Amino acid sequence: MDRIKSRRFYRIIVFLSLVFHSFVSIAQNKGKTISIQNKSISVKEALAAIERQTGYSIAYEQAALDLNKMVRLSLKEADVDQALAEILKDGQYTYRIKGYHIILSPGKYAGRQKETNRFVQSIRGVVTDSKSNTPIEYATVSILGKLSLGAVTDSLGCFHMKEVPVGRYDIQISYMGYNTHIVNEVLVTSSKEIQLDISLNENIHLLSEIVVHPEVKKSETVNPMAITGGRMISMEEASRFANGFDDPARLSSAFAGVAGEVGTNAVAIRGNSPQYTQWRLEGVEIPNPTHFADLSGLGGGFLSALSTQVIGNSDFYNGAFPAEYNNALSGVFDMHMRNGNNREYEHAFQVGLMGIDLASEGPINKKQGSSYLFNYRFSTTSLATNGSANLKYQDVSFKLHFPTSKAGTFSIWGLGLIDRNKADAEDPSDWETQADRQSARNNLEKLVGGITHTYFLDRNTYLRSSLSATYSKDHILADQQIPDGNSVHVGDIQNRKWDILFNAYINKKFSRAHTNRTGITITGLNYDLDYKISPNFGLNKPMEQLSKGKGKSMVLSAFSSSVIDINRRITVSLGITSSYFALNNNWSLELRAALKWKPAARHSFSLAYGLHSRRERLDYYFVERNVEGQSASNKYLDFSYAHHAGLSYDWTVKPNLHVKIEPYYQYLYNIPVEDHTSFSLINLQDFYLDRVLTNNGSGKNYGVDVTLEQYMTNGFYYMLTGSLFKSKYKGGDNIWRNTRMDRGFLLNVLAGKEWMVGKQKQNMFNINVRLFFHGGDRYTPVDEERSNEEQDVLFDETKAFSRKFSPVLNGDVSLNYRINKRKLSHEFSLKMLNVGMCTGMHYYEYNEKTNKIKREKGTGLIPNISYKLYF
Repeated sequence: MDRIKSRRFYRIIVFLSLVFHSFVSIAQNKGKTISIQNKSISVKEALAAIERQTGYSIAYEQAALDLNKMVRLSLKEADVDQALAEILKDGQYTYRIKGYHIILSPGKYAGRQKETNRFVQSIRGVVTDSKSNTPIEYATVSILGKLSLGAVTDSLGCFHMKEVPVGRYDIQISYMGYNTHIVNEVLVTSSKEIQLDISLNENIHLLSEIVVHPEVKKSETVNPMAITGGRMISMEEASRFANGFDDPARLSSAFAGVAGEVGTNAVAIRGNSPQYTQWRLEGVEIPNPTHFADLSGLGGGFLSALSTQVIGNSDFYNGAFPAEYNNALSGVFDMHMRNGNNREYEHAFQVGLMGIDLASEGPINKKQGSSYLFNYRFSTTSLATNGSANLKYQDVSFKLHFPTSKAGTFSIWGLGLIDRNKADAEDPSDWETQADRQSARNNLEKLVGGITHTYFLDRNTYLRSSLSATYSKDHILADQQIPDGNSVHVGDIQNRKWDILFNAYINKKFSRAHTNRTGITITGLNYDLDYKISPNFGLNKPMEQLSKGKGKSMVLSAFSSSVIDINRRITVSLGITSSYFALNNNWSLELRAALKWKPAARHSFSLAYGLHSRRERLDYYFVERNVEGQSASNKYLDFSYAHHAGLSYDWTVKPNLHVKIEPYYQYLYNIPVEDHTSFSLINLQDFYLDRVLTNNGSGKNYGVDVTLEQYMTNGFYYMLTGSLFKSKYKGGDNIWRNTRMDRGFLLNVLAGKEWMVGKQKQNMFNINVRLFFHGGDRYTPVDEERSNEEQDVLFDETKAFSRKFSPVLNGDVSLNYRINKRKLSHEFSLKMLNVGMCTGMHYYEYNEKTNKIKREKGTGLIPNISYKLYF
């Protein structure tokens, strides 16, 4: 209690001192005069002389003012108005004085008619303590470089900077006792207020002991409990980067150690299968939030349903992540919905080859600070595919935010998507492959939603809890025509799941040096699944029952994690997590640990270890087959496990230039495999499983990732990433082989340039490119003899993944042009993925006319032209 009172007293003294200093400065400045006699100097030097002689600060845009222009001045004890009138006597600029700030802008002073063409916007936000999430009052927020504008946070940690000209800025936040923080690349447009959520790291030592350097935390995670193993994903980058395509999964494919798939947004992290990556939304594990998920390969799909209109800054983890993340072996996408604008109504409309978007946000009750956020999209992919793909989808997402004065903060959020795909058989005269005579219907649905509550028990402790539900329904039908004019059912997959989840954690900041987060999750599983598949499409055999189950089960998990600052150079993270799966009574206990050492201000080393586990998809547990004359199933499959160990070195070469080197090793065990064969779940791509497995497999991934990244500086940015790695597995035959994802190397070059254009330099044009050179995936050679017998493409599993596709050399391009008008803006975009179409991949089809196997090249150009209106 005494500590809280002393803090309040200290803040009152700081606030009164700031107010007193401001009034004294204004009074003193207004009484000062300027003397510059018989001297020819530049405009820049003249303005500097005014600042030096009066104490005023002068803000202006460098691009809008000719600073090198020479003026001859003869001023003796002139006031500020006289001096500025002489310096700006050509009448092309106007000025206004606000407090002890002088703001220059283009326009004639008389009548100020041109000032209405000056497009500006507000920057608002909240500054909080990164560990306790409590607001920080009297923090200073300022724009670096071009403008000398700033603000001070109020008692709720809120700040508001008005009349910021359109453009892109770096924003600095500072407060005594905390490390100064810089937010990079904030894009200010005329149509939408900027809202920033900023967290500061408390300095655990007295300011006299060390020199405090600003922190550029662009690559750090939103979650303060992670000290290594992840990075932040910016939705602005997902919209801007050439490979982003408004999709966080595609955006991550440019990061070191992450390999993307051609045609889908699946990503293989450090040689792991895409299916081992977890998706979370608002702290809840959710099904893959991608349209047509898993149909063309597990872990990926066509296009993310998480719109950049509603998703805020989020986290991406590629190994040894904190204890609160479980049920994942390779990586985690931890996505967060932002809050809607609680003061102004803002809307957006977009139409393009991929879809039509409608978005809206605004206040529900301005006085209480509540807000809504909403986005709806439906497909127009027929424009890009000439109707051949016949992909129809819709998605909707929303968030309602209700802060209260005493009961905490409530949020209601949701995401839903519907996918429909229909493919009819070709005319019999055109039949060559079995695909030509197949008709298919794919109906996929997902719903995710919940209510979240955050309540502060005291200034250093808060409780976050949520009650949510997830629902998914898949119904896939396939019929195959046969030459006699009849048809045979070859596929009927029905999978309906709905889960009820309650999770809660308590976050306690015990001291400046120690923060702990402890929580639980209770998941009620409800399922109804029925998988029937033909054992041989080529011979038109009828369907067989693969998997069938209906009932309820439960998953319980708990974790505790602490971050401890040992001293100003060393930070340690320690955690433990445990899970229990009631379906087969299996449980896991996992340790997580990380250490970060900063020997110097711009250098840091991190070492991390984690044991991770994952349960399988529910339908896998209900696979039942006849093995050696006896019925066997997968019901008692145990968790799969992975030891993660990683070392990283970070070097901030300059404030906007960053180098990171990350060697790593991962050992997987308890992996489900089929006894006496080369099959391992690590390599599975199919939508269904048709084998009985045992937990006798293992795997290993090791390599080194390197990143060189320059954040946007003077409108230019680039990122170079490279990876060398090896990925191997051991199947049921106890033989080590290369995995399907063993590409060997990855190289990405990502760059972009942005220009402010137009008469007033208020419009924006940018071009972004990505070049990537990857080793090819591995594949299993065709067994031609068996293929001819079965009249279908079959592979020689005794030589599993012994061959490799050609290397991938490809590129992505995006061009964007934004026109800023008063209170609205227009944006035109052209985005193309895989422009080189040199995928290095191919696939096989059995030609039923010639009874031969033919090889087809894989291509994957994905274009999108769009127009977006913000108003």
